[in-house]
Amino acid sequence: MYSATDPRSALNAGRPIDTNAPIAALATFEFLSLPPQETTERGGRTWYARGQNLAIAYSRLAGGDTLSRSAAEQGEEYVVILPDAEATIEVTAGSESRTVSGSGLVVVPPGDSSITARGQVELFRLFDVRASDVLARCANAASYAEPHPRVALLEPWPDPPAGHRLRVYLTADYPREPGRFGRIFRTSSFMVNFGDPSDGPRDPDRMSPHHHDDFEQCSLTVAGDYVHHVRTPWTAKLDQWRDDEHARVGSPSVAIIPPPTVHTSQAMGAGQHLLIDVFSPPRADFSAKAGWVLNAAEYPAP
Repeated sequence: MYSATDPRSALNAGRPIDTNAPIAALATFEFLSLPPQETTERGGRTWYARGQNLAIAYSRLAGGDTLSRSAAEQGEEYVVILPDAEATIEVTAGSESRTVSGSGLVVVPPGDSSITARGQVELFRLFDVRASDVLARCANAASYAEPHPRVALLEPWPDPPAGHRLRVYLTADYPREPGRFGRIFRTSSFMVNFGDPSDGPRDPDRMSPHHHDDFEQCSLTVAGDYVHHVRTPWTAKLDQWRDDEHARVGSPSVAIIPPPTVHTSQAMGAGQHLLIDVFSPPRADFSAKAGWVLNAAEYPAP
């Protein structure tokens, strides 16, 4: 349960779709310990992993490396996450181009686009389930050969009323506010929550075990080490029972946490720690909280 001081404590919970449907296992990927799916002549590397409704591409790029998408490949928006405050990229979409420096999020419109690294850069790209070519590259593509029955399929939210264009949101422009949970941005397919950086280990007396009824939580570890604690609820079927998991991961990594497991993440050791949580589709409960979604005016709820 959330503590009384956690802004999430006032959220309403939904109900499971089928209490005896199989529950998926936690999946974690520490990218630098795995072979990349793509490399560049300059030494850049890209890894791919997926959830039910999205694919996550993590790239470590050398200066001058370019990541491109054609109109034939990309009929929908995609999202770029820059976790590093020192990073600079140039993003071009159609006739529009932006230079982006610092931690934040870029929404790239459908059609031809490119991202060029200005110096060494690490970034994440988020593609929804309609980008079939990206899904096929994912290290865990086989585990989603059949849809996971506990996860609701993506039904995109409305397109931005002002139309598709490059949109840039820098975390420095949105200082922390009491009572607001992180820095939350959404598109029609994604919700991204930049957590607040913390120093040192998490207080073991202030954990926040919780569950989601029908959506995955994709937690990107971008700084520090974490343990993802996951408990699978018992169903009526004994062969679906699973021991508790306590998966320790470093950064950069992603944990794909399935519903309706009870979970919480614990920062471990000294130094800075930061998680960025990704959901697809956007969360209705977070969206219902006034002021939580920082670009809600650009991406209306259904």
